[in-house]
Amino acid sequence: MTERVILGVFIALPFVALVAAVPIAWGGWLGWSDVIIAFVMYAITGHGITVGFHRYFTHKAFKPNRALKIVLAVAGSMAIQGPVVRWVADHRKHHKFSDREGDPHSPWRYGETVPALVKGLFYAHMGWLFDVEQTSQRQYAPDLLKDRDLVFISRIFPGLVGVSMALPLVVGGLWTMSWQGALTAFFWGSLVRVGLLHHVTWSINSICHAVGEQPFKSRDRSGNVWWLAIPSMGESWHNLHHADPTCARHGVMRGQLDTSARIIWALEKLGWVTAVRWPVKERLQAKRVQTSGV
Repeated sequence: MTERVILGVFIALPFVALVAAVPIAWGGWLGWSDVIIAFVMYAITGHGITVGFHRYFTHKAFKPNRALKIVLAVAGSMAIQGPVVRWVADHRKHHKFSDREGDPHSPWRYGETVPALVKGLFYAHMGWLFDVEQTSQRQYAPDLLKDRDLVFISRIFPGLVGVSMALPLVVGGLWTMSWQGALTAFFWGSLVRVGLLHHVTWSINSICHAVGEQPFKSRDRSGNVWWLAIPSMGESWHNLHHADPTCARHGVMRGQLDTSARIIWALEKLGWVTAVRWPVKERLQAKRVQTSGV
């Protein structure tokens, strides 16, 4: 119960900040320092989720060195979407039962009528987070439970939440040498940043399983939603991901921007990651949906 109350607070406050963001910006309470701090925090914590929690810890799309593994786990934890072991367990269960009974967050949970889909979209977006039934970490993330680094990082998750929320305030205050600069940096770099990243991430669970193009064969309703590609750092090319979950790049077609894949590419060039599972042309061709005339 306590965990769900805390979760509710950290969902509600950033959401309220998102709603208030436009009038506050219009009122002049947004400076370049706020923009830069919010952007950097969004990029670091967001890629901690997409590159770290998702493509590495869940799907093993590459192998990082130990230092990078720890950095990815900490950065992802600072996105405030739950401890790394729990996040991975939930996502692996999602892939096992994607859009079928047992999926933790399918928008088709209640049926295919319009009222059922509306209810399902809300549940898939954020309602599932309050479900009393927790995914078994021993069943779905036994490899992570054997990793002392990750178990420790999961255990100190509340502290990392505090760091994530406090860091923009401290940096903003030091940058501007004012309390106003500290408070506006906290508003934009902590509250708004967390709220936006939450809803972008949850949109992959809800929107990308309800609409979108499906150029590849998958056993679920995952689709590509182009307008989410930039804020989701490439995660919204979701159809390919479900067709080939361990692939390090989700945006595999021409013009599909995937910043997470570019970061993995850069890390590989630096020698910090190895065994990257890049898309294979023949494999992609085999998974393409054949249309008439092709």
